[in-house]
Amino acid sequence: MKRISLCITILIITVANASAQKKFIKRYLSEKTDSSRRASFMPVPIFRYSQEIGAEFGLGALYSTYLDRKDSTNRSSNFSGVASVSTKGQYNFSLKSDIWTKGNEYHFISEFRFKRMPFDFFGIGNETLFADKDRLIQRQSRVMLEAEKRLLPHAYTGLSLGFENYNFKDELTGGLFSTAPDLFHRSGGNVAYIGISQSYDTRNSNNYPTKGFLGRVTYQYAPKLWSGESFSGSVIRANVRNFWSLSPKFVLGVNALFHTIQGKKIPFYLLPQMGNDEMMRGYYTGRYRDQNLLAGQTELRYRYNNRFGAVVFAGTGQVFANGDFALKSFKPSYGMGGRYFFDPEKGLSVRMDYAVGEKRSNEKRQSGFYFTLAEAF
Repeated sequence: MKRISLCITILIITVANASAQKKFIKRYLSEKTDSSRRASFMPVPIFRYSQEIGAEFGLGALYSTYLDRKDSTNRSSNFSGVASVSTKGQYNFSLKSDIWTKGNEYHFISEFRFKRMPFDFFGIGNETLFADKDRLIQRQSRVMLEAEKRLLPHAYTGLSLGFENYNFKDELTGGLFSTAPDLFHRSGGNVAYIGISQSYDTRNSNNYPTKGFLGRVTYQYAPKLWSGESFSGSVIRANVRNFWSLSPKFVLGVNALFHTIQGKKIPFYLLPQMGNDEMMRGYYTGRYRDQNLLAGQTELRYRYNNRFGAVVFAGTGQVFANGDFALKSFKPSYGMGGRYFFDPEKGLSVRMDYAVGEKRSNEKRQSGFYFTLAEAF
């Protein structure tokens, strides 16, 4: 009797396990598109190691849903989060949301971030040297809230509020960070801002567009609210994107970005920085920073089927002080990557990219590998 019960138990577990695997394959590996417009959730493990921070591990995740499942034109609302810690006491926690209401009438964006992480400071300008690297410990808190309303077809006008707090500690006594001239707010500080935005958006998807245009300009003003060494000034960002469907499997996208900050005694940590997993891939974030950032990129996307794709991309960019822009100062960025679409209907993907940048004299060629969620632009 015990043997019969054991056999029945094993059979039930096997069938249940097979059923679960079948559901997983149907949900995440099937080439068929799910037209039910149901919500999706994708976790991504985080693990990396470096001598400075030790072993870092954590979890990233993206939850996506529609606020109006019956309306096929309603854009997906996405919620993402990252939480990680390291064996040497570093931590990073962030939450982001991108919400589209019914009829796409309103668009809400938010970000909450708390971070204590080491990073390398190379100085200010477009020609910094790797040999000048100075290791800093940064504590950062950031809250950003934006709300836009559609006032005209495809046109959204909005308001934004934000607050940021920074604190820095130099791990190298007498290094570049403590000796560089014209470096303001070395210990950190606070900044609060209020802003306005204007967007024009004709894309056919906010996750994986195959055609359409997006143009967005934001202006933010930071008043002097704190005594002592406190920043007061303006920040302007302009972002332009366009997409063309070359064939059922190929999409060409172009993206241009301009970011400037204006004011007196600008904190070094607010200066635009070149290099991240979205623009100028292949460069360490903050290797080059200055008052202005101008960059552009193009990406050719190949969608093999509903689940898998590949891309090749190339771009160029530079940072510069007011009046120091020069065509010869543009730096290259190029690479390739793969895509796995865990939600083909919404166009949501896991992205793996490898990019390379410039090769400076007596330095290794700059490069970077990126494993993250969603497209670069």
